[in-house]
Amino acid sequence: MYRKTVLTLVVFILLSGKAWSQCAMCKAVVEGGNETMAEGVNNGITYLMIFPYILVGVLFYFIYRHRKKNAA
Repeated sequence: MYRKTVLTLVVFILLSGKAWSQCAMCKAVVEGGNETMAEGVNNGITYLMIFPYILVGVLFYFIYRHRKKNAA
């Protein structure tokens, strides 16, 4: 169990470098445009981030329901 946790943490740390590079690219695009363009980029980011949270929420709901059913 401990080994999996450490491995997962190392993978996330190694992959986080690519996330920072994408933020710099978005910043450069927004700085070169107008305010409407910046709002559009922000709305797009918000729209894209909603779906992972919904999927994780649904996953946890089904896990909760399955555990509650087995406990009864």
